[in-house]
Amino acid sequence: MLDHPIWKIKEVFRLLLVAPLLVVSASAQKPTCTLKLDQLPESIELRGFRVGMTFEQAKAHVPQIQLARPDQFGVARISINPYFDPSFDPTRFADVRTISLDFLDGTLVSLWIGFEKSFKWQSLDVFVAGISKSLNLPAEWPAKRGGRELNCDGFSVFASMIAGSPSVRISDEAALETIGTRREDAAAAAELVIGDQRTKLYYPSDCEALTKISEANRIKFKDKDEAEKAGFRLARDCQ
Repeated sequence: MLDHPIWKIKEVFRLLLVAPLLVVSASAQKPTCTLKLDQLPESIELRGFRVGMTFEQAKAHVPQIQLARPDQFGVARISINPYFDPSFDPTRFADVRTISLDFLDGTLVSLWIGFEKSFKWQSLDVFVAGISKSLNLPAEWPAKRGGRELNCDGFSVFASMIAGSPSVRISDEAALETIGTRREDAAAAAELVIGDQRTKLYYPSDCEALTKISEANRIKFKDKDEAEKAGFRLARDCQ
């Protein structure tokens, strides 16, 4: 009886009715955020900081910020501790324990703020709800790494509990990719070795004796394994 054409027609109609509900349900489980960084509103919870501001703008906003020397990838990390430093205005930075700022080539690309136990939103659920409303973000954030993370158009917002109090991080994802690429390129360059075609010796890129090889005799290998397969051996000066 189940093979009867009428049953097959009913089954097709049932699937057609259920399919849209499944699509709606799946989309509801994955909240979307199309907001861009420059569309984030000013928020008192961020204490006037904004990802994308320059170091000079941050310094003008908070004179206590001291310039940190950028590392080889152009990243400068700076932390301030308003809760423990009496030079900060206790009203302006009330309930803020620590603020960490990551600059890439002089631009703020990651902002982390950790709050004290006196902060108004003390559970993760309440904190996410409050920050979402303050920044005009979707209210539902997927769970991730012991906290909640929302991915928007080019940036992410991560909330978690640190030492029993809430914290929030806003990151420029494109900038973080740039940092990752620079680190990968540096790691690849560090593995590069230079061979001396005359002596059949190879020199790691950080070996000072490398300067002894004339440009005419130099040959590049991606790593020591490639050099050794080509019949080269490590120079004694680099051991």
